[in-house]
Amino acid sequence: IPFFPQGSRQACCSIKELDVFNRAREVKVDPDKPLEGVRLAALEARKTLLVPTPRLRSGLFNKIIPPPGATKDILRICATSQGIKDYNVPVGLDGKARVDLVVVGSVAVSEEGWRIGKGEGYADMEYAMMVSMGAVQDDTPVITIVHDCQVVDIAEELLDDHDLTVDYILTPTRTIKTNCKRPKPQGIMWHKARALSSEMLGKIPILQSLRYREAQAGKDVTLRDERSDSANANTPAAFNDKATAENTRPQAALGSAQLGQQSVESQALNPRLERSGKITTVYVGNIPPGVRVGELKCALREFHATPFRLNWQGAQHRAFLDYKDKAAAESAVSSLKGLSLGGNTLRVELAKNQRKEGQV
Repeated sequence: IPFFPQGSRQACCSIKELDVFNRAREVKVDPDKPLEGVRLAALEARKTLLVPTPRLRSGLFNKIIPPPGATKDILRICATSQGIKDYNVPVGLDGKARVDLVVVGSVAVSEEGWRIGKGEGYADMEYAMMVSMGAVQDDTPVITIVHDCQVVDIAEELLDDHDLTVDYILTPTRTIKTNCKRPKPQGIMWHKARALSSEMLGKIPILQSLRYREAQAGKDVTLRDERSDSANANTPAAFNDKATAENTRPQAALGSAQLGQQSVESQALNPRLERSGKITTVYVGNIPPGVRVGELKCALREFHATPFRLNWQGAQHRAFLDYKDKAAAESAVSSLKGLSLGGNTLRVELAKNQRKEGQV
């Protein structure tokens, strides 16, 4: 997103003159450099500031929380990219966000409200995710901050249903109310979103969680690259009704044994694998009391992170996952990062004390 040093501050400060900003209590602002002044304005006005995580890798939002008694200089730091890293608290799908105002960056925008971003579709997808989690409403205003030279004519034919439009354009010299009537995205259009592919989905755990939720709710979650694959023309097996039903039933290959309050659930083990000494364990914590082991197993299968053995300790709100080697365990940690179950974002990391070979 282009940064324009001359005039950027004036454009950002003009947001304070808008009623939609003054009425807003919770504001989502993109992390782009040109929007730094808007983030500062939100913090100075003591509004709740939400900033999307870069490329959604570690969740959807970071809530920026300045230290108690923060001075204006500290607030100015909090509004920068470094401050976003230092003063954030993650907000997941169950974070109950209620966004009153959305501020996005743009490469170009028209006076009619048509917007062009970098072409990767993240701003469109972030808004669609907010719709899916109930964080925005149909009338939630969207603002963009640009230089005057970025306001250009854009053909409406270039827009698709999943493209985000804007209601206000702020430049160093103008405040434009677009009166745009084109509907904003009504949720993620899995088969159209540019940023979504099977490969990309594997790198964004929060999208995996949302896709899983919507699949269970009966929504078509086929991705664009899956739909175009003639060899796999139907909905992926992991999301069709039969597979969803199977995923909620205990697998015959899993047995259980009670060890006090600890339940160990194991697939058929390969004795040679246990003796190899290469087993690596992943710790999963912050599991809510109401979550059952079947829900975790279903999520593990969905995110392609199924261990060969699962050690469930629900009473202690934790579980341990055994993988064949460190690479498989690290891949699972990456895939499961940001996963939410029962309203909690799970804590997923390599176990600090790895068990010795053959030890359950």
